[in-house]
Amino acid sequence: MVALVPADIRDFLAAPVWRALDVDDAGRVLAGCDAPGTIQLVELALDGTPTWLTDLPGGCSGRYLPGERRVVVEHDRDGDERRQLSLLTLEELPPAPVGLAGLEPLVRDPRSVHQLVGVRPGQVVYATNRRNGVDFDVVIRDLRTGLEREVYASGGMVEEVALPPTGEMAVLSLAARSPMSQQLLQVDPFGSPARGLTEASLPAQHLFQGFAGPTRLILTTDRDREHTVIAELDLASRRWRELISRPGLDVSGHLAPASSRLLLRVNQGGRAELELHDLDGGRAPLPVTLPGAGWVGEPTLPSPAWAPSGRWAAISFSSPRVPGDALRVDGLTGAVTTVASSQGALSALRLSEPTMHEVPSPAGRPIPCWVYAPTSPRSKLTGSAVVVLHGGPESQAVASFNPVVQGLAAAGHTVLVPNVRGSTGYGRGWYSADDGRRRMEAVADLEAIHGWLPQVGVDPARAALWGGSYGGYMVLAGLAFQPQLWAAGVDIVGISSLVSFLRNTSGYRRAAREREYGSLEADLEFLERASPLSRADSIRAPLFMIHGANDPRVPLSEAEQLAGRLAERQVECHLLVYEDEGHGLARRRNRLDALPRALEFLARHLSG
Repeated sequence: MVALVPADIRDFLAAPVWRALDVDDAGRVLAGCDAPGTIQLVELALDGTPTWLTDLPGGCSGRYLPGERRVVVEHDRDGDERRQLSLLTLEELPPAPVGLAGLEPLVRDPRSVHQLVGVRPGQVVYATNRRNGVDFDVVIRDLRTGLEREVYASGGMVEEVALPPTGEMAVLSLAARSPMSQQLLQVDPFGSPARGLTEASLPAQHLFQGFAGPTRLILTTDRDREHTVIAELDLASRRWRELISRPGLDVSGHLAPASSRLLLRVNQGGRAELELHDLDGGRAPLPVTLPGAGWVGEPTLPSPAWAPSGRWAAISFSSPRVPGDALRVDGLTGAVTTVASSQGALSALRLSEPTMHEVPSPAGRPIPCWVYAPTSPRSKLTGSAVVVLHGGPESQAVASFNPVVQGLAAAGHTVLVPNVRGSTGYGRGWYSADDGRRRMEAVADLEAIHGWLPQVGVDPARAALWGGSYGGYMVLAGLAFQPQLWAAGVDIVGISSLVSFLRNTSGYRRAAREREYGSLEADLEFLERASPLSRADSIRAPLFMIHGANDPRVPLSEAEQLAGRLAERQVECHLLVYEDEGHGLARRRNRLDALPRALEFLARHLSG
């Protein structure tokens, strides 16, 4: 047995992460792995033998073309999220990973976004904002002729496209008026005026799982419900029918192409349970046994993918002890095979396994909170706490690996990872509890968590906040609106002003974000009041900020303007800017540079 040894965040950052992106009928898995420093494509044979496919300047993703030995590669430049599409032929596997010059250009225009939304035999379906930079049109490109057909070009933020295996009919989901809601539109035939299947004003999630027949659309939805269920919408009759539910829990599903076989995920408070179902009732559900208590799919991992025949499914798995494994599921038996493992790099390290707690909150409903005990209990940091806040806000802290959390625990901190109001996974009432002018109610949850810290043996005077994106906003809001509570903060690509964020974010994102935060036209005064920048003079805790120069979501100016205000008052503030990053740190070398420095910053300010 290998003796467990102490570790720091560099050890956890060095562990490779695997992501299962697709699977073909031969059982080969198209995976992504960040061992080269960014996510690159790898093909895993039936026995797990890897063939590295790409060596691109930045991270990438991809999908197999059905019935072909070709991959559609989706890539951008330095995190700018203006995705481009290329082809990679695998009739002969490349002897070495190919660069950008080794890919066949498919759809490229660096001024616009081209988002892969589907593949069909000989066709690629993508959404693009090239018409006006804001609205997304849906296009089908014929790979033999190069001709393109517009499926939809009537405006809005297209989130998903569902296509039956053949024919000229599509169902689209567009961002609706309420947060976390989608309107369904039917286009039949392609290019014809869209017909509404649901109202834009209806507050409900509608997430596509696929077609189980020519007019049988299968969805995950919370339409008229508190929690999500698997439902069927018959497009001919417009009738809805609930198929699978779990009382008090959210479920989601992934349907095999042109079949009734569905991989069901039950969200057990941030841990995933999987089952194979036959929606036509031909056989009893089969359990799918994961390698441990962890997580599969959104919001933190790629969605499971089915082979065209439904013989195999590929899933990405992570747990607090597993950075990221690629698994293959037998679609007939539910048996699971690990085809790429990430665990070897951590086998000799001490890892913290979280426990779930409920923190009393002003809402009257407890705040779910993971607590990671320190793995260096005799550290000078014993008795300190770091509260790690997820982004979104429409997201969930789940039982998956986080190198920052493990690095903080290894340093001696107690780490709390809460799902404050606005988090998904606990029903519509919880994820909508921070919408619009209720934003500060989520910030109030931070005060409740701070007051609870003695329950886990933490000194409240030695507590800090850490978060990225919307989690970064929460860090800044905690420091600005609760300055007496927090000893330090680490903000990664966070929002300092909801007003300037909405004015300066990419045009195609603004309307979707106004659904959540409020509009500049109707809510300007509130947005100013809820912005940490408006209370910058109250911030007294030292702050560490990290930002990407190419961030299309939260522009660099959000960090710069707050850093400038704090410098005027001589409040300690460090701002690291990475010229080759966007919304986060995608490159390992940048993570290895920034994150240890952030932990050293916390150690200075939280030492006992």
